[in-house]
Amino acid sequence: MRRTAIPVAAAPGLRPTPDRVRETVFNWLEHLLPGWPQTSVLDMFAGTGALGWESASRGARRVTMIERQPRAAQALRELQARLQCPAVEVVQGDALQLAARMPAASLDLVFVDPPYDSGLLPAALAAAARLLRPEGLVYVESARPLDAAALEACRLEPVRAGRAGAVHFHLLRALSC
Repeated sequence: MRRTAIPVAAAPGLRPTPDRVRETVFNWLEHLLPGWPQTSVLDMFAGTGALGWESASRGARRVTMIERQPRAAQALRELQARLQCPAVEVVQGDALQLAARMPAASLDLVFVDPPYDSGLLPAALAAAARLLRPEGLVYVESARPLDAAALEACRLEPVRAGRAGAVHFHLLRALSC
């Protein structure tokens, strides 16, 4: 699966995670989430699925990719079939509605990268926080740094953050009780 070209469907607002950012984030994750073979991952706004595919290629036990755009979801399904990757499940639909139906505390890692101008980030952060197991992590991409009050409201704390061009990226974890 490594070195497989990921097709980019023509869908509004689709912007793949830059390679440099993806490499940095997965270096962080390898350090903070040992034991990839046990990891359950959700890519809430999958787009090209680059983050989910990278998780699967590193041995994640289960990767669920949610994508609303029909063309992008179809491209994910086609790549999943081509790669014959049973660890990956592609679901077309509304990420927030589908996440609301998932069991609480059931995931180790949630990727949150909604379209920047959608206004979905606060609700997506709350949904991701609810889905995290203890010691789980949330990775977020946004057009600007995350608001500390919004993170506190979701009971999330920053672990690492960076910026590459217009992309602000953050790794968060649930606050301890």
